[in-house]
This record gives sequence, C-alpha cells and structure tokens, in this order.
Amino acid sequence: MTLDATIVIPTIGRESLQRLLTALDRGEGPRPAQVIVVDDRPAPQALTLNGDLPVKVLESGGRGPAAARNVGWRAADTRWVCFLDDDVLPTATWLSVLAADLAAADAAGVAGSQGRLDVPREGAGRPTDDEQRTLRLATARWITADMAYRGDVLVEVGGFDARFPRAYREDSDIALRITTAGHTIAVGDRRCEHPVAPATWRTSLRVQAGNRDNALMRRKFGPDWRARIGEGDGRLPAHTATTAAAVGSLLALATRRHRVAAVAAVAWAALTAEFTLRRYRGGSRTAAELGRIIVSSMLIPPLAVAHRVAGEWQHRHAETDPPLAVLLDRDDTLIEDGPYLNDPRGVVPMPGARRALDRLRDRGLLLAVVTNQSGVARGLITPEQLGEVNAEVVGQLGTFDSWQVCLHAEDDGCACRKPAPGMVLAAAAALGVPPQRCVLIGDTGGDVQAALTAGGRAILVPTDRTRVEEISAARSHPCADVAPTLTAAVDMVLRT
Repeated sequence: MTLDATIVIPTIGRESLQRLLTALDRGEGPRPAQVIVVDDRPAPQALTLNGDLPVKVLESGGRGPAAARNVGWRAADTRWVCFLDDDVLPTATWLSVLAADLAAADAAGVAGSQGRLDVPREGAGRPTDDEQRTLRLATARWITADMAYRGDVLVEVGGFDARFPRAYREDSDIALRITTAGHTIAVGDRRCEHPVAPATWRTSLRVQAGNRDNALMRRKFGPDWRARIGEGDGRLPAHTATTAAAVGSLLALATRRHRVAAVAAVAWAALTAEFTLRRYRGGSRTAAELGRIIVSSMLIPPLAVAHRVAGEWQHRHAETDPPLAVLLDRDDTLIEDGPYLNDPRGVVPMPGARRALDRLRDRGLLLAVVTNQSGVARGLITPEQLGEVNAEVVGQLGTFDSWQVCLHAEDDGCACRKPAPGMVLAAAAALGVPPQRCVLIGDTGGDVQAALTAGGRAILVPTDRTRVEEISAARSHPCADVAPTLTAAVDMVLRT
C-alpha cells in the first residue's frame, strides 16, 4: 500500500536529516508516494541520503522554511502533503499512524492533521529559561514540525507566506488562514520526538527578531491575533515601558532634569527586576543562570522594541497579500513581435527581459507564459515550429514554470484565447496558486481583461500598437496598472 501523501522536509543540511529519513525508511506502515527534501541553504551542497525511500531533492535558495515548504508542496501531486522538520525523529509506527490520521481526516472532511511532539530533556533538575522555549512546542498549536495539509487547501490559501523568513509564526499564519477560510485542523495520534535546541546566553537575544514576524501577524490578522492562535498576551507592552523608562532617564539626565531622570531610572530598574525574576522563577533557578538572565533581561526590551518597530515599517502594507506568480504574454512583452514567428532565429528578447525575469525568480515568484498563437490554426505556423521558437525563448530568457498556449483562431469560440480567462486559470492551476495571487504582464487590453476576469491583477506595458482606450481602461481599474517597460512592471510587482 502506498499513502496518497508526500512528505516535505525543508533542511539546512543538518546531520539529523539522515536520522529522520532512516527512521521513516525502517518504520512500520505504508510508504509515502514521495519524499521531497528541500535544501534551503543559500549555497547548496550535495546531500548524501541513504535508504530505499523515493527521495527527491529540490532547492529553494536560502529564503527560509516558509519558502522551502512552498517549493516542496508545489512539486507534489498527492492529496495530502505532510511537513516534517529535519530535526524531528518519528516513532517506529509513525507511518502507520499517519495513514490512520489521514483516513480519519478524510472521513471528517478536515483540511489538516497535526502530529504530536514529545520534547525530552537530557539531565536532571529544572529546565533552563532557554529550554523552556523548546519545551513549549509539546503543547503548542499548529506546529509545522509535524503537520499534514490537503493539497487543494494549500492551493486555496496560496501556501505559506514567504515574508516569514524564520522558523517562527509561518506555521501559525497558514493555519489561521486555513481556519479563517472555514476549514478545520484536527490533532492526530502520530508522534515525533523534537530535541531541545542548543542554546547560549545570546539565544534569548537572537530570538527577539521574531518581533518582526509578530508585526506581520498583527498587520494581517488584527490586534487579537494572539488569542486566535491560542496564545496569551505577549511581553511587548512591558518591554516598551521598560525601554521608554530607560530612554527617558537618559534624556532627562542629558538635559539636567535630575529628578525626572531618577524617577525614570527607578521605573526602569523595577520593570527590569520584575522581568528578571519572572524568568528566573520559570528557569533552572541556578546561580549560573541568574547571571545570564540578569544581563539578557536588560538587553531584551530595547531589542524587542527595535525589532517590532522595524517590522511595523517593513510590513506597513502587509494587509494586501503579495503575488505568488507572474504570468507573461510572449510577443511584444518578452520578445519582439515578429508576425506569426516561425523561425527561432527571429527570437529577440525585449530590453532588460532576462534581468527582469531573474529578479522575479530570485524572489521565489513562479513564472508562466500565456500566449495566443492563432498562426497555428491559420496554417502559418506548424506546432513543431512553435515548439522550436518557444524553446529558443527558454534558451535566452530562462525556464518558466508553466506554458499556456492557445492555438485557436479568433472566431473559434474557445475559452482559452485572451481576452478569455482560460489560460490564466489554467496557469494558476498548473502553478498551484489562487488566480487572485497572480499578476499578468502584457501589452494589450486582451491581456488585462483575461487577468481581471480570472480574478487576478494586470500590468499593461504598452507598445505602439496598444490602443489608447486600452491604456485608459487599465489606468482606471483598481486591479490594473500601466508601466512603461517590462523592467518597470517587475518593479511594481516586487513592491507589492
């Protein structure tokens, strides 16, 4: 028996990856249809993976676990996609219990199934403050260290939000979008072991970068986002007050307002002492840890506030979901239009086309070509000639994730020829993204109309043959825009 499921494992090359694959290979139960390992290192190296599982290795360019998971699940063609972190260790019966969990999920019509995490500690005594952070994973909600989602639901919500660059909040974000869309996520019975992450006294400082991701969560879901993911109030209000007291004391001292400086300094000391004591009581309560906690408790509040301010600025327009895919007309957008071009030697890229496309690829956007080629129906181009021309386009401009080509004539009444939305919808389906998260760049009103009818966005790049009324219509539509060049159109896409 083969599971109708793909296991996706983002990795940064840790040794624990092979341990995970070995556990899956030796485990009881049906085999997954495929295992996809996504190497998310900026400079990937060869991975030596042993075992009999059908493992496929892809690369995601070092853009973080959210982007890596997107690369993985979009390469899957199974009903279910199960995400595992590369440092977890599934039990010997994990695959058989996964099969039961997914069968139960299908019977109940739910969209996701969360595995259970065990976080064992080494050594005796109370856990340290840093160990507590990992131990909380055992009771956390929607942790993607072991989470399965239906593929159609991932398409519906657009997958993971790659604006989350760390292993933090990206799992809560997608789960919240899935449940907000009316779906349910169940808790299964399968279990994995998650190690306690190694930490130094600087770890508590480094994790404050997560406040940037908290800013994105607030922008997307509003001020009650913590309650919606099952968390209590955060420490940011207290950190803000602590930082304000410290800054106020320094400013007052600089302006020789000594009484004000003293009051603000006392407030800072009291807030810092409360934070230190809270962490110490929750930790190992050893003298060695107390010293680390005192130092880090003085540094954490300003760091947290600085990251939060930076995140608020970075994500100030985050209410609008960014595009996931860019669809491009071929003639007069990617290459110069030769009437019914049937010779690959006539392929001439538009100025700056390769660099513009590479910028989109570097940001992880999916690319597709959507092009009317009625010359085939007219008998002016053979399908073989069209294939040769398109192959030359790829040779000069790089690969595309999908090609959608309409071979019909204008009066054939097909649903694919632009301005009909057929090719836009087909491209979105082939790429595994909602049409609403697609932007079509083209040179005619038909390109714009096809994108808008499909529910996407459009950017018109006019040429001498673009009609004035088409330009005016694009400028007046809230989901369309006009750019002078392909490079400028890509600038617009990357700013959203």
